[in-house]
Amino acid sequence: MSDDFPSSKFERGKIFAKTGLKLGTNYARRHLKKAAGRKESREESSRFHTENARQVFNEFSKLRGTALKIAQSLSMDQGLLPEEFTEVMGEAQYSVPPINKALARSIIKKQLGAYPEQLFRSFNPEALAAASIGQVHKATLRDGRPVAVKIQYPNVRETIQSDLGMAKLLIKRFVKNGADLDDYFEEVQSTLMEETDYIHEGEQIEAFHRRFSGDRYITPRWIREYSTQKVLTMTFIKGKHLKEFLDTSPSQEKRDHFGQLLWDFFHDQVVQRDTVHADTHPGNFFFTDDDRLGIIDFGCVKKFPIDFSNKYLRLLPIHMADDIDKIRDLFLELDIIRENPDNPQKEEQFFQFCMNYGRAFAEPYKTDEFDFGDPEFRERINRFAKEPPIMNEPRGSKHFIYSTRVHLGLYNLLMKLGARVNTRKSREKALAVLEEMTA
Repeated sequence: MSDDFPSSKFERGKIFAKTGLKLGTNYARRHLKKAAGRKESREESSRFHTENARQVFNEFSKLRGTALKIAQSLSMDQGLLPEEFTEVMGEAQYSVPPINKALARSIIKKQLGAYPEQLFRSFNPEALAAASIGQVHKATLRDGRPVAVKIQYPNVRETIQSDLGMAKLLIKRFVKNGADLDDYFEEVQSTLMEETDYIHEGEQIEAFHRRFSGDRYITPRWIREYSTQKVLTMTFIKGKHLKEFLDTSPSQEKRDHFGQLLWDFFHDQVVQRDTVHADTHPGNFFFTDDDRLGIIDFGCVKKFPIDFSNKYLRLLPIHMADDIDKIRDLFLELDIIRENPDNPQKEEQFFQFCMNYGRAFAEPYKTDEFDFGDPEFRERINRFAKEPPIMNEPRGSKHFIYSTRVHLGLYNLLMKLGARVNTRKSREKALAVLEEMTA
């Protein structure tokens, strides 16, 4: 449990500066050793990157908030950072210490006007889960309904802009000189402003409940009278997370059932062309005893521009057709590859990598049913995810930050489930939507 929570710009700036200085010093020393002719084994290189990533993660864990959201984004990055950084930063999804009980209690008092024991019939002071922006406690309303109460860490919203500014300076140590990061950071900033507005999340909870909750899916209801911009109360959904579900040794039929629900939930959002639940990781889904898919955490929802959605959907048929010329043209439109690169050979290698990655992503759509438990497919996807060419500059539309998180997150869930999924209906729907959009 953490008692030390730096919430002022000055305190947070010191931690960013310390992290950046240490990181810069470590990499400068390594560069000098290489320049002096010292060769580095693959194991030494991996250990060096892992140790540095661990230092960054440990410092960012103290900061929580924006810093950890950046760490989460880095964990989904393709080709900007060494593989070891993405692996360590992936811990930001689940390995965050909660704030102390007294601080959590005082936040509820400030936001809702009374201490939790006065507001609720029962309130568990131990956090159920702690993440980057806030932590969740289980409670019971006076009328007996079980609820989840999400408490936002102090000053998270107020430090977004300054945290991102300092993080940009830190990340620039890795990227190519002159690389433009502004669009990407603006996208992260606008999304974080929405994620730290719990009233906005409450409205999204209700919107998704209207769209999806029923026989196949279950979503929470927003308890508006026990919510503010920094405290969010919602009905409690009972079910098993992925790991708990797999620990029960479920039958293949059960795996297929929940895999189909995950697949359909993702594609129903795409074809509806409305907001998309953009935080597809195991902690946000439950497998319930009545065979419904529970969906939580609606802070990160995205509505992609029509132009980007059109191009993203077009990636599917051209990869299925293996039309290399059209793939190259679309990659140029999406800013994945450069028309006049400084290093044509390196650019061509990057194009081939992205094209083959796209082919692998398109595989499930080529047949009417696909087995995500296929070890060869899992190995191929994981190899692409872990071994991209290091371009040292951001590539692609800024909207890939979240669209990639959703799609790759879906595949990771399905591969862990080992689910066999019917893909025909969703493929037909997606292609029909694309035809309608381009008509």
